[in-house]
Amino acid sequence: MALPLAISGQDVIGQARTGTGKTYAFGVAMLQRVGKPRKNRKKPRGLVVVPTRELALQVTEDLVVAGGKLGSRILTVYGGRAYEPQIEALKQGVDVIVGTPGRLLDLVKQKHLDLTQVSMLVLDEADRMLDLGFLPDIERIMKLIPAERQTMLFSATMPGEIVGLSRRYLSRPTHVRAENPDADADDVSKTVQFVYRTHRMDKIEIVGRLLQCEGRGLTMVFCETKRACDMVSEQLKERGFAAAAVHGDLGQGQREQALRAFRNGKIDVLVATDVAARGIDIDDVTHVVNYDCPQDEKTYVHRIGRTGRAGRTGVAVTFVEWEELTRWKVINNALGLDFAEPVETYSTSPHIYSDLGIPEGTKGVLPRAQRSRAGLSAEAIEDLGETGRHRSRREERGAREERRERPSRDRQRRRTRGGQETRSAAGVEPEVAPAGDVLAPEPEVVPEPQAEVPAPRRSRSRGANRAALSEALSETRPEAPAGVPAAEEPEARREPLESRYTHDHLEPFEDDADDDLREPEDLGDVEASHPSEARHVRPEPERIIPSSPFAIVFRSPDLAVDDDVAPSAASERVQRRRSSPQRSRRG
Repeated sequence: MALPLAISGQDVIGQARTGTGKTYAFGVAMLQRVGKPRKNRKKPRGLVVVPTRELALQVTEDLVVAGGKLGSRILTVYGGRAYEPQIEALKQGVDVIVGTPGRLLDLVKQKHLDLTQVSMLVLDEADRMLDLGFLPDIERIMKLIPAERQTMLFSATMPGEIVGLSRRYLSRPTHVRAENPDADADDVSKTVQFVYRTHRMDKIEIVGRLLQCEGRGLTMVFCETKRACDMVSEQLKERGFAAAAVHGDLGQGQREQALRAFRNGKIDVLVATDVAARGIDIDDVTHVVNYDCPQDEKTYVHRIGRTGRAGRTGVAVTFVEWEELTRWKVINNALGLDFAEPVETYSTSPHIYSDLGIPEGTKGVLPRAQRSRAGLSAEAIEDLGETGRHRSRREERGAREERRERPSRDRQRRRTRGGQETRSAAGVEPEVAPAGDVLAPEPEVVPEPQAEVPAPRRSRSRGANRAALSEALSETRPEAPAGVPAAEEPEARREPLESRYTHDHLEPFEDDADDDLREPEDLGDVEASHPSEARHVRPEPERIIPSSPFAIVFRSPDLAVDDDVAPSAASERVQRRRSSPQRSRRG
């Protein structure tokens, strides 16, 4: 219906179900009006604006098939890829450009793209572009195109915003709706719909059992957020299913890799956000699962439209949680469905087995005998010269953990003595005496496994006090008689502090408790008898100690005086009683 109007040059608003051929409705008319390519014509004459990159690739493939005999030059322009190939193609000349609004405006700003000769503009999935906030970009693009042009809008749903846009930028458009209510049921889509009220923690188990139903082909699972896509795809992989995710956080190469693997049958489960709910046409999609409840009725229509396309059969299953019942009732009333009160369903409910054709006794894990898909890794990633992110959140987290792990150091310890490297460790041959005898050969260095040298212990206060007390008492001792050698102080024979830590054997220190209890004379005897095994004690700091620890540092003043002290009144009374004559008479 829209093809004759488009070829005649009229503005058209096309509305039809998904899978009914809207791309060829405007594609054939555009290629017919553009005509065969010419060498002296390099600027594009046709422009198709789409909301997503995947839809741009699909529209380009359909236009290449339709214009194969004409040899039309068609270029796909979208973000996430390098600018250079697209700029080179524009310099060589193109007839039709299919792209997203952002990259189109970037190329226009860089003066690589000229839209002054565009005579035909098509907005595919126009309602989705308005939902994504592309209306300011669409208005800027329309201002760059000549006013004398043909404009066509195509979508499965036509909200009020599309009508307002058509009044501003279209000239007497014709609204075409491809529906025939008198047709038989066999001529329309035969998608069987099921709506279940489920619990959040039980949905993945239901999906695992649903994917093992009879007659299942390719399956698409739609989630609301990117994190939910990663979570669901990872859990399905752990259960043995060949699954992959498609969402905005993935690079363009990864998104195209997942779609190619899905089309080629290397994976049979595609978990995606609404970025893949518009215009993606993949054959043999038998089941669509709304893992999260859609936001509105338009999203629901586009999601379930991925199956049952062009008269094929399909199954659409929607999960509704308890807090989403109000939203679902709005969608149900807008579309006139019969699922106002979804049935409460769990993974063990009997009706889910009978509705979806799941064999009895099926669990949520795919048996190993049925794991025949090659998986996503079997599809190569194409190098597209990506300009944005190319990893998922899970891969970025794994990369950060790998960077945290430090490589093991493979170094050898050097033998030092007195803070200087030994001759054998430095690679110097031992000296030879004139008679040919080797002088004091150093032992060969044997690499040892890396280990930390234990830190030296701090000296205990008990040992320091004992040494100080011994030093104070030594002043009060009588001097040794002549001829008797006095005991040498151990400090006189102590080695430097660094020699203790760079000794040859580098063994851990023994307990210092014995050194604290040992007298200086005993320590000197041990060192004198065994000079090679002498213990080296860290020197104590110098302390200020009085000549004798028992010296009196405070003496009370003498308060005695020669003057007589006046007696007190009480003492006078006692004195009088003793000297009274009555006591003398009684006595």
